Amino acid sequence: MYRDIASNDIYKIVLRVISEEKGLKALHQRYQLKDAIMRMGPAGFAFENYIASILKYYNYQVTKIRSKIHGTCAIHEIDLIGMKDNREFLIECKYHSLHGVYTGLKESLYTHARFLDMQPKFAGEIIFCNTQISNHAKKYAKCVGQQIFSWRYPATNSLEKIIEKHNLYPITILNLTQNELQIFSECNMMIAKDLLRYDEAKIARITGISKKRINNMQKLVEQIFYPK
Repeated sequence: MYRDIASNDIYKIVLRVISEEKGLKALHQRYQLKDAIMRMGPAGFAFENYIASILKYYNYQVTKIRSKIHGTCAIHEIDLIGMKDNREFLIECKYHSLHGVYTGLKESLYTHARFLDMQPKFAGEIIFCNTQISNHAKKYAKCVGQQIFSWRYPATNSLEKIIEKHNLYPITILNLTQNELQIFSECNMMIAKDLLRYDEAKIARITGISKKRINNMQKLVEQIFYPK
């Protein structure tokens, strides 16, 4: 460490130290959660599919992904529509592929405008984003009753805490190629531990990825979540 060291340099040092220690493979992969989500880019489609997969673990039935809905004054393209307790929720996913970018008031404002234009279709509005949220957006969201789940916010139920609670780490912690990410996204297999639900032959048949490669991924998932 040295005076005025950048936080990103500290992060790299920690990663290197962890990688040099025996038996810390799982910690090494988990520690890269934010980077793993960043690797879902450059477009946000994979992130939307990932959030849809997470919502299933929280008793939401995702009924539509990237659908066009007629409002009173305009047609809106909605990222996700989720159903819970017989109520529909408008769910927007804000993805950024660069570190240090905030999701701000603008995103909160136009999500609420869409929500109002489609009333009374939705019981509530939710924003998921992979970056931190600005203070202006937090204040506005609280005022209008909008739920936001972002990096480090809300403190007790932020995006990373939601992921960590049920080990819902994205499949990108397995260091996929861009082509593999696209394949898994199209097959709606976005959570790493879900690879253990099926044998490698079935996943290879579904995805077109070789059984050997799938088997290696499954072994890594077992090391991460079920270390011996």
